[in-house]
Amino acid sequence: YMYLQTVVFFFFLPGLGFCYSIIKGPTNATVLAGSEARFNCTVSLDWVILIWLSNGNPVLTVTNPHGALETSDRFTSENYTSSTEFISELIIHNTRLSDSGKIECSIQQLGKSSFAYLSVQVNGSLLIKNSTLTVTENKTVEIFCEALGWAPAPDITWMTNDSLIDKSRYVTQESQGSNGLHNALSILTLTLTDTEVLTCLADIEALPNPQKATVTCIFVNSTI
Repeated sequence: YMYLQTVVFFFFLPGLGFCYSIIKGPTNATVLAGSEARFNCTVSLDWVILIWLSNGNPVLTVTNPHGALETSDRFTSENYTSSTEFISELIIHNTRLSDSGKIECSIQQLGKSSFAYLSVQVNGSLLIKNSTLTVTENKTVEIFCEALGWAPAPDITWMTNDSLIDKSRYVTQESQGSNGLHNALSILTLTLTDTEVLTCLADIEALPNPQKATVTCIFVNSTI
């Protein structure tokens, strides 16, 4: 009896370690609100039920061999199968700020899962109220650049012509609205000796290039 028990134990144990494995889980993504977010989960061919979860809530179920059971237009999937593995791609359409968080791929048979994080960012507005400004000699001028409705708060820098302005020349104040979005007001203080084009730049990770607002400061000699 002891011999039979040992044989059965060693017969089943290797199978538990081999079946239903997640070969490669999803990876972190940062996207702009309103765009698509995509996550891949690669599993071995012996899978039966794969569930995608967003912040702990099931959003899409894929079964073998029937395919995806989609319950929302915002969460769809595409599938790719090779001779050795199956890839489920979760597509989140029209992403919202509230979609930020944990995205999980779960294989149901043995409770195995793999997860990544989604960061949805909001590209707000950027404004310098005056497009041109007249500045007289020896006069200090303050220029206000306002960023409204961002998430997260943007990193603001200033440039003159093609050169970065030293951070000591400007101060940026940040605030958060009741909608969870961030506002920023950056105040640049300068004394000009010539006509210059000043650019305020606001940047977040999801933007391919910073958003820009410019003002032309026309220098007027006080002796004229």
